Amino acid sequence: MTSPIAQESPTNLTEFSVSELSGSIKRTMENAFDHVRVRGEISGYRGPHSSGHAYFSLKDDRSRIDAVIWKGTFSRLRFRPEEGMEVIATGKITTFPGSSKYQIVIENLEPAGAGALMALLEERRRKLGAEGLFDQDRKQPLPYLPRVIGVVTSPTGAVIRDILHRISDRFPVHVVLWPVKVQGEGSGEEVAAAIRGFNALGPGDAIRRPDVLIVGRGGGSLEDLWSFNDEIVVRAAAESRIPLISAVGHETDWTLLDHAADVRAPTPTGAAEMAVPVKADLDAQLASLAARLRGCAARHMDHRKQALRALVRALPSLDQLLALPRRRFDEAAAGLGRGLERTTVVKRRAFERVSSGLRLDLLTGRLQQQRQALNDRLLRADRCLERRALSERGRLSRFEASLKSLPARLLGQIQRERQHLVAFGRHADTAMSHTLARSRSAISAQDRVLQSLSYKNVLQRGFAVIRDEDNHPLIRAAGIGEGRAISVEFADGRISAVTGSEAPGDDPSSSTRPPQPKKKLPKPEAGDQPAKQGTLF
Repeated sequence: MTSPIAQESPTNLTEFSVSELSGSIKRTMENAFDHVRVRGEISGYRGPHSSGHAYFSLKDDRSRIDAVIWKGTFSRLRFRPEEGMEVIATGKITTFPGSSKYQIVIENLEPAGAGALMALLEERRRKLGAEGLFDQDRKQPLPYLPRVIGVVTSPTGAVIRDILHRISDRFPVHVVLWPVKVQGEGSGEEVAAAIRGFNALGPGDAIRRPDVLIVGRGGGSLEDLWSFNDEIVVRAAAESRIPLISAVGHETDWTLLDHAADVRAPTPTGAAEMAVPVKADLDAQLASLAARLRGCAARHMDHRKQALRALVRALPSLDQLLALPRRRFDEAAAGLGRGLERTTVVKRRAFERVSSGLRLDLLTGRLQQQRQALNDRLLRADRCLERRALSERGRLSRFEASLKSLPARLLGQIQRERQHLVAFGRHADTAMSHTLARSRSAISAQDRVLQSLSYKNVLQRGFAVIRDEDNHPLIRAAGIGEGRAISVEFADGRISAVTGSEAPGDDPSSSTRPPQPKKKLPKPEAGDQPAKQGTLF
């Protein structure tokens, strides 16, 4: 459009407004550079903006160009931009009229060759290794026979079919699949979330917590496997409390997940083989062990039977075992009678020694001593009472003399105290009388005991005591010869006699033996006691 002022200008140049010129430059740039590929290093990248767009720069050793990735394009990128990463950006050049700057609008972004990815991978591996995520002491052993296996992979790929087929062939167990994307934007976050989700399962959840995890994917290029090199996946695998098997790619493919996992499998099929043993091999091994156990038990029983037979042959017979105890029993039975006789003699002697100390004269003497001591105590008590009464009378006399000087108002109280004192005196006399009566009763009881122990009470029942010439009591007739003078004491007196022979039907008075002169026995005085008294009971 031609401005009206241009007709009056001294030159023939067309005059544009700022907006027109900026728009013309924008169209020219977009038409000339509508599809370009730019190689450079990412600089100033801080992640997506709050709007979802990403703004950064591409630079080389001499120049810099601003770059932008719109929100819709950013979500479709296979790789996320990283600071310092050398990339190849595909897009178009455009300008921003508000600031007179040009920039590239990126439609596709890829690393600048495998070397760049390998450098980034090596740098990330050193960083995570320095944190100890790849240390061997953090590795967990796999369970020998898991009951539940958790698999993190794509539900539509061949990996899950290979794992299920291999597990069913070897040892069928329960398999829980957590479906995830294994390639593209957001696949790393899904894999990390699946690993953490399996670890978060508890005993009471509807899905049983797996005993081992398998994270698998088929083969591919470095770019295809890049999701398993994400830092979030490596950290989730290192934090897993469930043993984890990494089965990403083929045997020649290595990812950072392989270093962080507890075990690396060359293929997903190899991971299934590591997770479970072969059931047929276990059955065969169990059958072999059972057969060995039965054979060992049979051989052990045979050895025991042989040893038992040898022990039975070495054992003595029942008669040999009982011979020595039986002989000891016979000897003990034979010596039992002699032992009883000796024990009887010993006990009789001990009884005679004890009974010899229980003579009547000893008891009589002890009773006389006790009676004399009691009389002495009574005499001392009478004298003490007399002295106490005299002392009290003297004290009362002195007290009565001192009371005569008291006023007349105290005479009544003195009279009452005198009556109390007289009553106390009567009580004292009564108590003394009772004490003397109890003492006399005790003496009388002891005297009755003495009389009951005296042999004269026995004579009252018709018995007699026979003594020899020395006034010693005779206990047995076997030791008395004929013609000995003896004395017989009855309850009312004593007579003399001479011993003779005993013949049935003979009259002792008609014996032809001449009479022997009688030996006069000393007449015991009244009150004398025999020197030795034998028992009559």
